[in-house]
Amino acid sequence: MSLSSTSQDRPGHDKVAAHRVSPPEAASGLHDVLDAYRTCEFVTLGRDGTPLAWPTAVARREDGTLLVTTCLAFAQKALNVRRDGRVALLFSDPTGSGLGHAPQVFVSGRAECPETITAGPQGAEDYWRRLFERQPHSRSYLTHPMRPLMSWYYLRLLITVEPEHVVLRPPLEELVRHGAPVSVAGTPPLPGAAQLGRAPSAVLAARNASGAPVLARTLPRPTTSGYLVEVPADCPVEDGPAGLLVHRHDERLNHMYNAFVRGTLQRTGAGWLLVPSRVIEPMGSGRAKDALRVLRRTKRSTDRYLARRGLTRPKVEWDSFRALVQPAPVLPAAPSPVKGSPHH
Repeated sequence: MSLSSTSQDRPGHDKVAAHRVSPPEAASGLHDVLDAYRTCEFVTLGRDGTPLAWPTAVARREDGTLLVTTCLAFAQKALNVRRDGRVALLFSDPTGSGLGHAPQVFVSGRAECPETITAGPQGAEDYWRRLFERQPHSRSYLTHPMRPLMSWYYLRLLITVEPEHVVLRPPLEELVRHGAPVSVAGTPPLPGAAQLGRAPSAVLAARNASGAPVLARTLPRPTTSGYLVEVPADCPVEDGPAGLLVHRHDERLNHMYNAFVRGTLQRTGAGWLLVPSRVIEPMGSGRAKDALRVLRRTKRSTDRYLARRGLTRPKVEWDSFRALVQPAPVLPAAPSPVKGSPHH
């Protein structure tokens, strides 16, 4: 794998020198940055070609590939990869990473996802060990009282991404500092207005001229017909299906929230305009009643995935997962599953 890092001068942003690096050279710097990020944005192409982006945890393997996992209840990204392996990741929100002035890292490549369902940590030990360490409340899912509710969470599909191109961009703090905050005041209600209005920035998921998915942090500006978005020079986009992702988490990967505003990206005289059509909130808006709804939906989705393939539900290897949990100080009582929504 070769990594190619490029950047463009942009007003108010630090310049990151363009250079091409080999894996040994990247390991001391770029790899450390990737390892420190708690989450990234991951985009796949839907059946109709729409780029669909969601936050996820990722693990870098020693061979240079990136490991993403998804549970059967949220298998769409795996199904998308099997249909079209072109994917992209953006490491842009450094919350919890401990990094100061961390660059954003865009990675594009191809992914594979075998049919094999894992019910234990084998093949992804480092991924789970790190997740239990960084997301302490998720350890509660392994306790006996929680197992009936959370068994779906541990039935996973493994997605392996082979990076082909890497771009370094200025830190997120630079984008937010030099841009105007998102505001919906004085504009007609648009789909996604409430979700985008609560976020300091969003992630644009679009396609380039070849149809491959791309990602970029941006500051959406509402208009009467949609959201104007600025796109970095190193991220060429084309008219077509697109969306805006907003998500958040705290230092311990708790109090998570994510929403995706689907729409169409159009080139206008004022710039690129995302015309929204619908909003997707897979884990709800955080209300108490969402917890039961999400749990019912994850069970149905898991059962449906297995039934369509004529498979029986695998038994979760609880002891194998528990063996990866390191002793930790006493923590506050674990929140309900929806409060700290687990990664898909």
